[in-house]
Amino acid sequence: MSFFENTRDPKGFGGRLMVTMMNLAHTPVALWGLHFLHLAPDAKVLDCGCGGGANIKRLLKRCPRSIVKGVDYSAVSVEKSRRLNAEAIQRDRCVIWQGSVQRIIFASDWFDAVTAFETVYFWPDLAKCFREVWRVLKPGGTFLICNEVNGDTDKDKKWTEIIDGMTIYKDTELKAYLEQAGFCDIAVHKSKTGWLCLTAVKRSDCGCGRQENEGYRSGHFAAARYLLPLEKQLWPSDPSVAAGFSRTLRQL
Repeated sequence: MSFFENTRDPKGFGGRLMVTMMNLAHTPVALWGLHFLHLAPDAKVLDCGCGGGANIKRLLKRCPRSIVKGVDYSAVSVEKSRRLNAEAIQRDRCVIWQGSVQRIIFASDWFDAVTAFETVYFWPDLAKCFREVWRVLKPGGTFLICNEVNGDTDKDKKWTEIIDGMTIYKDTELKAYLEQAGFCDIAVHKSKTGWLCLTAVKRSDCGCGRQENEGYRSGHFAAARYLLPLEKQLWPSDPSVAAGFSRTLRQL
């Protein structure tokens, strides 16, 4: 495994080093992307592919009464993110879960915003992942995607040659996937340096709403029923969400 493979799935010492480096190196593009996301002080936000947790920390600071949750499939990333946001976790303002965006355990129609910084390159089934994001967003909620490369030039291909499983998407491709998932009001932003940011809104009145996946109640919560007793912090701190979990688990 090459060192750069840790950008996709950080592991071991190299992974810990990479996560620390990404927290620093991705700061400029993350701050740029956050300018396009408008949040209330008490917003509920999910950061997908949260990495080392730097953007979770930024969101918690930006929205002082918010609840911010994160998901990443790398154990190294989750550990780093939990350490960085330990105070917010203790105060029940933050939950960080190890898992896949293809199967988000959180309740439907709950988040005001979902963010994805420098991560959609590695999502194995983009259409399915985008449908899951659509499901957990509230009507009117915003999905923000922020990438450091936009696929417009051949020089971007060098990364896909050294990082296995990486796909660089153009704005037109991401927009098509978002529309397929049911999103509306899609805005595309590009910087002079080649950064790419898209925002998309879940609207119930735009005629493109999606039905929940059939596997949601059975597959997602069958896994949650096993995982939640092992990971105390996975259980939602919000009473209404916790009640929703309990009702669903009783139906399994």
